[in-house]
Amino acid sequence: MNAHITEGRASLGIELGSTRIKACLIGPDAEVLATGSHEWENVYADKLWTYSLDAVWSGLRAAYAGLVADAQHKYGVTPERYAAMGVSAMMHGYLAFDADGELLAPFRTWRNTNTGVAAAELTDLLGVNIPLRWSIAHLHQAVVDAEPHVPEIRFLTTLAGYVHWQLTGEKVLGVGDASGMFPIDSATRDYDAELVERYDGLAAGRVPALADLLPRVLVAGAEAGSLTAAGAALLDPSGALQPGIPFAPPEGDAGTGMVATCAVAPRTGNVSAGTSIFAMVVLERPLTEVHHELDLVTTPSGDAVAMVHCNNGASELAAWANMFGAFAAAAGVPQTPDATYAALFAAALEGEADAGGLLAYNHLAGEPIAGLDEGRPLVVRTPDSRLTLPNFMRAQLYGVFGTLALGMAVLHGEGVGLDKMYAHGGMFRTAGVAQRFLAAALDAPVAVAETASEGGAWGMAVLAAYVADGAGRDLDTYLREAVFADAPIVTAEPEPADVAGFSAYLDRYRAGLAVEAAAVASL
Repeated sequence: MNAHITEGRASLGIELGSTRIKACLIGPDAEVLATGSHEWENVYADKLWTYSLDAVWSGLRAAYAGLVADAQHKYGVTPERYAAMGVSAMMHGYLAFDADGELLAPFRTWRNTNTGVAAAELTDLLGVNIPLRWSIAHLHQAVVDAEPHVPEIRFLTTLAGYVHWQLTGEKVLGVGDASGMFPIDSATRDYDAELVERYDGLAAGRVPALADLLPRVLVAGAEAGSLTAAGAALLDPSGALQPGIPFAPPEGDAGTGMVATCAVAPRTGNVSAGTSIFAMVVLERPLTEVHHELDLVTTPSGDAVAMVHCNNGASELAAWANMFGAFAAAAGVPQTPDATYAALFAAALEGEADAGGLLAYNHLAGEPIAGLDEGRPLVVRTPDSRLTLPNFMRAQLYGVFGTLALGMAVLHGEGVGLDKMYAHGGMFRTAGVAQRFLAAALDAPVAVAETASEGGAWGMAVLAAYVADGAGRDLDTYLREAVFADAPIVTAEPEPADVAGFSAYLDRYRAGLAVEAAAVASL
């Protein structure tokens, strides 16, 4: 293993998630060699969710230093060069820069829902659903609001695009991440030229043409520049990291999730569960109409994907797990976080199929699919509900998948074909629980690979390895032949009792959204 590192045959992926920045080093067979991570949190300032750029770089350096320390501990070597590397991050949002490369406004993340006017106007203008979190919605809202910085904008990108730019000097973006900035034409694997023209006509005189603002689009496998000396110093102030390493196109967390689950071919899909939760289904044909519940994005190769994106994922579940862990410590029986989750998830398996009449809403932030501009986490029960730990935990797990199920029902109505869903994210580390309940929520088989808990950083490392591979295979073939050919995968079939129970839960969940709306209005 250390030869892979010392001879520069390993590939590095870094992903900036909503709560954790993770670095993952893999060998030529995609096996994990070393990892590093750094916890961070967004800040709610001036009614907007943001991260400072200082936090971006201190977090990146900490995660990379952790990976180096892990390699030193395991193999006694310090990584200096890689076959290839790449950066991914949470998609969408707003990072606007002036001609000197200075940030014009605090980074506005995907979590913000202040773009309703712009998103509605753009959806009507472009004839495709433009979600609140898309970069073009953030840009146009700033235009509509005549924010003072708008005339100064000369470059607009995502978080992954920004980090890649600083490390390589290249203003580029992977097509999957780009598809969360502005609609992509899957025939050209580039921004939709007709829709670009429409927007330029709408915003003429108020903001430069999009061709001058947006990053250049690249597909998976394309070289996207190389690490500069300045970039190496940014990431690794120790000076050990050497410049000249080729980079993969920077991607979004949706794209790395598809790669991490081998779900880039038609009739495949994946669910990624973290701070947000979203499902991606690769389409065989265009949808028949515009649905506000569905985004049209792409795989890292540019193929059309229907995306059901929910702003709220497993954060509320984590908050309850932390509280139960604190109770255990107060009772004199402290538990590790993994042990706490394992105990609580095991309890959920003993719960009633419909969670005993309990409801759990995980809405910390606004949730467009549910019609909510803001979130209020709630646990709701009626006098005849059965409040037990198993029912409570099953309700919490069902709640993670509740809004997702509402959006997936729209895809079902479109007749979209799906052979299997793959799942990844930390909540799937406890075997057989979240996976089983997701299968019930989707009424479809759900597969989890051994690499599921490695998540997007591993997926980005695989995309970097794909650049270094150079064998001329398309991405789907590369994943099936070089990465997942012998990968252990566990598939959970939907259990009829769980399917019926979740359906009953979802009926109550849908009706109870009026309670959520009242809580937003009142609290």
